[in-house]
Amino acid sequence: MSVTLGMPGIGGPTQPAPGSKVDRADLDEAARVGLGIRLEATMRGDVAFDGGTRAAYASDSSNYRQVPLGVVFPRDTEDMVTALAACRDFGAPVTARGAGTGLAGQTCNVAVVIDTSRHLREILQIDPDRRIARVQPGVILDDLRDAAEEFGLTFGPDPATHAWCTIGGMIGNNSCGAHGLYAGKTVDNVESMSVLTYEGDRFEVGPTHDDDLAAIIAAGGRRGAIYESMARIRDQHLAKIRGGFPDIPRRVSGYNLDELLPEHGFDVARALVGSEGTCALVTEATLRLVTSPKHRRLVVLGYPDIFLAADNVPALLECKPLGLECIDQVLVDQTRRAGLNLDYLPMLPDGGGWLLAEVGSDDPAEADAMSAELAARAPGNPAVRRYDDPRDAAKVMAIRESGLGATAKPPGETNHEGWEDAGVPPARLGEYLRRLVGLWDDFGFRGALYGHAGQGCIHTRNNFDLHTTEGLGQFRRFLERAADLVVSVGGSISGEHGDGQARGELLSRMYDAEMIEAFRAFKTAWDPHDRMNPGKLVDAFPLDTNLRHGPDYHPDRPAVSFAYAEDAGDMSAAVSRCVGVGRCRRFDTGVMCPSYRATRDERHSTRGRAKMLEEMFRGEVTENSWRNEDVKDALDLCLSCKGCKVDCPTHVDMATYKAEFLSHYYRNRPRPRADYALGLLPWVSRLATGMPRTANLITRSALVRRAAGVTTSRPAPKFARRSLRRLSAGRSAIAPTRPAPTASADVSPARVVLWPDSFTDAFSPDVGRAAVDALTSAGFAVDVPTQWACCGRTLYDSGMLDRAKKSLSRLMDVLEPFGDVPIVVAEPSCLATFRDELPSLLASDPRAASVAGRAVGVAEALTAAGSSLPRHPSAGVQAVVQPHCQGRSVGATKHDAAVLAALGFEVSVLDAGCCGLAGSFGFNAEHADVSRQIAELGVLPALADVPPDAVVVADGFSCATQIEQLAGRPTKHLAELVAEAFASAAPPAG
Repeated sequence: MSVTLGMPGIGGPTQPAPGSKVDRADLDEAARVGLGIRLEATMRGDVAFDGGTRAAYASDSSNYRQVPLGVVFPRDTEDMVTALAACRDFGAPVTARGAGTGLAGQTCNVAVVIDTSRHLREILQIDPDRRIARVQPGVILDDLRDAAEEFGLTFGPDPATHAWCTIGGMIGNNSCGAHGLYAGKTVDNVESMSVLTYEGDRFEVGPTHDDDLAAIIAAGGRRGAIYESMARIRDQHLAKIRGGFPDIPRRVSGYNLDELLPEHGFDVARALVGSEGTCALVTEATLRLVTSPKHRRLVVLGYPDIFLAADNVPALLECKPLGLECIDQVLVDQTRRAGLNLDYLPMLPDGGGWLLAEVGSDDPAEADAMSAELAARAPGNPAVRRYDDPRDAAKVMAIRESGLGATAKPPGETNHEGWEDAGVPPARLGEYLRRLVGLWDDFGFRGALYGHAGQGCIHTRNNFDLHTTEGLGQFRRFLERAADLVVSVGGSISGEHGDGQARGELLSRMYDAEMIEAFRAFKTAWDPHDRMNPGKLVDAFPLDTNLRHGPDYHPDRPAVSFAYAEDAGDMSAAVSRCVGVGRCRRFDTGVMCPSYRATRDERHSTRGRAKMLEEMFRGEVTENSWRNEDVKDALDLCLSCKGCKVDCPTHVDMATYKAEFLSHYYRNRPRPRADYALGLLPWVSRLATGMPRTANLITRSALVRRAAGVTTSRPAPKFARRSLRRLSAGRSAIAPTRPAPTASADVSPARVVLWPDSFTDAFSPDVGRAAVDALTSAGFAVDVPTQWACCGRTLYDSGMLDRAKKSLSRLMDVLEPFGDVPIVVAEPSCLATFRDELPSLLASDPRAASVAGRAVGVAEALTAAGSSLPRHPSAGVQAVVQPHCQGRSVGATKHDAAVLAALGFEVSVLDAGCCGLAGSFGFNAEHADVSRQIAELGVLPALADVPPDAVVVADGFSCATQIEQLAGRPTKHLAELVAEAFASAAPPAG
């Protein structure tokens, strides 16, 4: 059911059915297409009215889904003016969007989405003397903070999405974060703004003295009319505005009409903060910067439960912490089950509810004293741990920051937001939490509790049933009672994430009719025709409509090749793992998502691809077909690096989804030439190793490579003169040269199989021989299979899954005679295939789980054996590790640093993202430029800072190739360094 709503009281339906779709757009398809053509012709920026882009923007990080009319990416303010002019002519609504992480549905609408994050991201000015910054709305928060840090300043509000959220989005939501105690909300840090109304009016807003207000009104025009209306609203509702807002640190619900009070200087800029794009677009913002204490300390307090922790918040606030966060046992359990921050969880002290108090000063001694005082004064006899090293503090805080992702889809559960950010007086926090959990019990709900305890703002996700009409009825009743609970303790139904659609309807339970009418008048003053993000915040769509996964969501459940074990074999459920957190849009750390980093295109982010696949299964805005061209185009730049499998908090695995999709897309169809040339490389290599000189002559030919769709912009890897299998032919198990370090001479050595993967076998047999030497020297007896087989690593990127299954079956046949011994795989991408693709593609073969469980990397084998390693001849030199993305995705790289440290190296592990080559990706002629661009964004500049005498360790064949070809630096495999260390420690022969 789809309904077009008018504003309440202007003729629209009064109460749509739960689960229905409602909007206020009223444009038919011909008008929508015509609007897109007009925008294409008049804007300099990008215009995307295609089904794929609309699918990627149909939902945000909330429960809600509304397919946009189209998306535009303005290059400057003039482009925004042009876009609004076209929208006015067609009567189309508009919605502003930054990173698209809205949790209340405020960044999705049946409207033209104006995305400022692609082009409008310039820091225009930083004035350290005045402590201000002037920025465009698409600036990423951390980019601003990094720039301000050069002057010892920062922008104070810091939500958990600080690495990818935009300033425009923060202004729209009135965002805050962990340091609200120190810096306040966004509204407290905005000095002035340049705004653009739907009618095309542009002007500056900020504090307005009485004389200036009178002059603006007297000047007339749209600006004068807006200011006159705001002054009238203030004067008519003066007493209500002064007394009608809860006096708490975290009130973001409703419009900030209190900023229009005379005592607040009639601050129009701050009145617009938190208006969620319902009034005007922000084109520039001048922000207040604050000093940032140079030395910070974290004190973690463990209490028996979260309620007792909350009871002690008021006393801890007397110590004036910079931040005071909380987490409960449920969050810790869900984090552990989600496989997040597993190495950090033991850093928490004993307890079942924790407070994380941060203090700081420019004087390190004073910071130490503040930390000691807080720990000593902490009431309630908590368990205490203090962290002075900022790296350790960041690890503990990561548990708190990953709360949203950890609570969304822990194994066996699906939780939803809806009541995730209420704010209450800190003095009543314990009472509120006890009553909230009691309310959960009444409804049969459960959830984790975490958030900003120092300001009484607590986050949670609950096991709401949004899929049935009965469940939606229960959902509505709970939210109404929860809103009443918050109001009864003097709180706000939103303390951080805003109202949007999720809580806009509930504002009438928090504010009386007079205040609601004042809100409506404020909206009308700015947007009289309700074209700015309609249905959000004021006169909101019902909270149980426009649901992403409501009762009308019945996606196909197609036959698939992979097992999707965590999603009961359902690929449509697997792609719906994405809850829109947006971590794939970050640039500062981790692997995910290299193609987004290169393109800044939402379609080429993990989130965008997941949403497009979900929309494909829905079949409304993009075709419900495995031949879907929108999805095919979006997946084209996916490197299959598997960074998302680790970095995404809900473990979206786009590499698997890509392989699955392409296997169906190309069924009974010819593939691009590069798919055959690169996908079948292991089989070509098997032949080439018999005639390497001839093979190298052929692959050096530019003509041949162009014909095959392979790039000519980089040299082809050279086939080795003799493969690892040929070098090992005729040998039985290679016995160790000395007894295992931990065993006596008469104990049989542990046996392992060194798998001769296709890359090591054909291109890097020296690495394979080094692995044999390292393992035998460490006390293993090593078997090297000489019968040819391949894990099919190159087949997955192009979706050749039928061939991959056959290849994996043959691989297990070859391994079967060696028994149940560990299988050491030197190439990380192949190791990932053993552990990941093998048990998923051949889930019905009982051998698959066994082989997957026995596959280990070289460092893992040495660590598991407890091998004592000698010092390397270059001990003391820096070893810089580029972790392989796919190896990282299956946990195979976590022992590398320890092994290198045991060899005596000073170890540093790069956190520069994917190298960009990613197997066949960078050798495909169509992807070569993007491959290089990805390297230039991360790995190459990181290596530029590495001393020339440092050893660069890159176990992955792709990583080593990319670094050697683009950075001009030689690399080493960890096995080579271990073998060199043993060789140098061995006594002279004879």
